[in-house]
Amino acid sequence: MRLCRFIHEGKPVVGFYDERRIVPLQAAAGACAASTGNAVEACASDDLLAFLPPDGEFFEIAAELSRWIGRLDDNALGEISVDSAESQLLVPNPQPNKLFLLAGNYAKHIEEGGEMAAERAETFPYVFMKPPTTTLTHPGAPVRIPSVSPHSIDWELELGVVIGRGGKGIKESAALGHVAGYTVINDISDRKFRPNPNRKLREKDNFFDWLHGKWHDSACPCGPCIASADAIDDPQNLEMQLRVNGTLHQDATTAQQIFPVAAVIEFISSFVTLEPGDMISTGTAAGVGNTTGTYLQPGDTIEASITPIGTLISPVVAEVG
Repeated sequence: MRLCRFIHEGKPVVGFYDERRIVPLQAAAGACAASTGNAVEACASDDLLAFLPPDGEFFEIAAELSRWIGRLDDNALGEISVDSAESQLLVPNPQPNKLFLLAGNYAKHIEEGGEMAAERAETFPYVFMKPPTTTLTHPGAPVRIPSVSPHSIDWELELGVVIGRGGKGIKESAALGHVAGYTVINDISDRKFRPNPNRKLREKDNFFDWLHGKWHDSACPCGPCIASADAIDDPQNLEMQLRVNGTLHQDATTAQQIFPVAAVIEFISSFVTLEPGDMISTGTAAGVGNTTGTYLQPGDTIEASITPIGTLISPVVAEVG
């Protein structure tokens, strides 16, 4: 089951997503009730967590509606759906309390940056955060090249994990049971951000230059949907591809992660309480633009895909003002 948020009849609603069409959940509930004669109770909230495992109040109803939709023919679907290409998609999980991201979780990405990748037993995940209210960006909405540092903006395709059940001290063996679903994240990064270029160099400047380069407005496109955790048998077996203007740059699989999803959840929850709705972006693979000095420019279009979740499309524009 893939669920999205989108604007329908002037307001944000939940829909069942695929690349061709979106079925509004409320429309599906009404049509199913009319067809079967059984009333379907469906919450009108646009909070996807309510419809996702493991603890969503309306998860079972949403799952049953998804199965019912899957049995419809094209004509019946056409009566209750809207065209995906003409729909205004929204960030599927717009207000996470915490938005974690990983650095250096794919060996080949570490190596393309000129460093050696250590084995999992020898190290631990590098975790940082982005401000969700100003970085999370809707599918189809533009990534804005910051005027303060316009010449080194890069892409990073990543698997996003949405926490459905919170906790602290979660064990790796139980961690996937805390996941609501998975989405696509593009960790937009400024590779050469240098605040105050005439500054006196301090020991930690390079680290904070890197960290500040993650925080520009619009630097975390997310979507187009959330694939429910029960629909992803193995989050370590997902194909990932990123294209800029149709040219393939990243082509990998989540099997290449040094720290798999479950291990990342165990690590973070060992010292931070995870809450429902928190998101973890699990790092990027080889093929970023910085390796070849290829950076995003106004007019570019980024297509970030993870099978079977979907494709996150982001146009690139210059920041105004």
